[in-house]
Amino acid sequence: TSGGGVNLNSAAAEDRVRIPGIGPAKASAIVAYREANGPFSRMADVDKVPGIGPATLKNIEAHATIVAPSP
Repeated sequence: TSGGGVNLNSAAAEDRVRIPGIGPAKASAIVAYREANGPFSRMADVDKVPGIGPATLKNIEAHATIVAPSP
């Protein structure tokens, strides 16, 4: 886990846009990446999402979290 706030593994795109630096396009990209590749295991994995680079990742870390789904 990391940060706090919106869980990037379960939040809907409309919840993600409340994160500073995440607009509708990036929120949709996070959802699409997660659906194609499975849940994020750590915050650093979010950097693999198209449109999310190191600067954006650093900005959202305080507002987002990664909670792995229960098996």
